[in-house]
Amino acid sequence: MPRGRYSLHDPHDHTPLGEEHFHCAPGPTGWRYVAQLTSPSGDHSGSVDLTLDELGRPLRLELNAASWRVRGAALDGVTWVRTDPSGEHATEGNVAAHAFTGTSPAFLIATARLLRLTPGAPATRVRLVTFTAPVLAPRTLDQSWALLDRSAHPTDTGPLTVDEYQVTALDTGEQHSVHIAGDVVLAAPGIELEDLESPPSSFSVPVPDADA
Repeated sequence: MPRGRYSLHDPHDHTPLGEEHFHCAPGPTGWRYVAQLTSPSGDHSGSVDLTLDELGRPLRLELNAASWRVRGAALDGVTWVRTDPSGEHATEGNVAAHAFTGTSPAFLIATARLLRLTPGAPATRVRLVTFTAPVLAPRTLDQSWALLDRSAHPTDTGPLTVDEYQVTALDTGEQHSVHIAGDVVLAAPGIELEDLESPPSSFSVPVPDADA
């Protein structure tokens, strides 16, 4: 079970945004990621709880930030309920999208898991719903993902397979690289892995349904 800490910053001007203290692990239904967020001053600023099924689809998502809360899942696309700080008013949303995304490294793992790309294959387009801080306002966006390279790096515990993705924002054309090992993000814009207590977990490959 990987456990560690990411530092988060603005990918454009590098302003510190805080830290994300996480643990994650594959399980009987797929994969779960749980994290607590702190502000640059060290105060608690939110949380992330994401569970994927074995195909990478979001079974359950819960985000908390600035007293706002979002709960969502893959249902007729993706569906969510967003609750205001007073708790008196809740709004529902539904979009014909593939999954959720956001500033947490968990969403990069989730998207890579969902797409299951192979090195050198054409880029794949994906529609995602993100929730922007600090009020978790929903926004739909389109990206394309391509797996540029898969390489093995020697470590004390055995070879570590690292995938390098190229992610393109289709509304602006902006491109960036994401490096992932198992269920840990090693490098991405605005994300730095500061501490990792145990090696990344590897995902098993689901067996296709013989009736499919």
